[in-house]
Amino acid sequence: MLISRRTTMTALLGTAAAATLQASAHAAAPISGQQAPSFYRSKVGDIEITAISDGYATFPKIDGFVRNATPDAVQAALAEGFVPTDKVQIPFTTLVVNTGGKLILIDSGNGDLAAPTSGIWMKNFRAAGFTPEEVDMVVISHFHGDHINGLRLKDGTAVFPKAEIKVPEPEFTFWMSDDNLAKAPEGLKGNFNVARRVFAPMAKDVTLYAWEKEVAPGIVAHAAPGHTPGHTIFSINSGKASFMAVSDITNVPVLFVRNPDWAVMFDQDPDTARASRHRVLDMVSADKMQVGFYHANFPATGFITKDGGRYNLVPAPWKLPV
Repeated sequence: MLISRRTTMTALLGTAAAATLQASAHAAAPISGQQAPSFYRSKVGDIEITAISDGYATFPKIDGFVRNATPDAVQAALAEGFVPTDKVQIPFTTLVVNTGGKLILIDSGNGDLAAPTSGIWMKNFRAAGFTPEEVDMVVISHFHGDHINGLRLKDGTAVFPKAEIKVPEPEFTFWMSDDNLAKAPEGLKGNFNVARRVFAPMAKDVTLYAWEKEVAPGIVAHAAPGHTPGHTIFSINSGKASFMAVSDITNVPVLFVRNPDWAVMFDQDPDTARASRHRVLDMVSADKMQVGFYHANFPATGFITKDGGRYNLVPAPWKLPV
């Protein structure tokens, strides 16, 4: 039987096509390098809380990050938490509180003055279904840049045009004082400049709030100084349910929840910060109150248990906010 040239070519092409299809069927999907939008909703009674990720920052050296612990001790604590031991990664998470009548932010993130791995807050905020124009109020915990720079773009534009801005009275008094700026150590002057960049254009319109008072429906501000002079935490209450937004009562919990006597380099008054940390962690552990951290791994919420002189963060189980 003679095989024609056409028959041979057809057979070869068919074999090649089959090989191509087989290779395609087993081809690896391209590596994305991206996460899905990072927001997480939970309920406190009738109030809905949405955690919004602003990414993270990396401190490439651990030396000096904890003021009163050796690098070996810090490395051991990082290893215990199953995170890299040669650097410290600090996540950022803000909260959007929907009371049903008002949309309220607790802190505003890094804004567009951000490191390469942060500054994603607005993308995640919009992905969660919000717009800046819908925000009724922004309540600030303290004046560090990762909490306030999101209020104003680097070109000076206010980000939340209709929102009332509320800040702790002792925090505003300290950072906006010319006398305090003049006598501040050089390493602290940058914080004064950040506060003035954000708040000087709106100083006459900012609302100062007092501790142990309701700052918004269902939200009470509580004193937790030491990290900064006016550092504030917030209880969110609806019916019999409650939640504590603990701001920067600790930095990364793998270090400072497990070792509450350690002082992070950002604590302005380490002794007062330590006392505030113990008081708050004791309270939320005794009350079995759900907490939200600013610097815990996303979604940065869970419960605190006490273990002798140390504490543990137990992540809250994922659930639908029904």
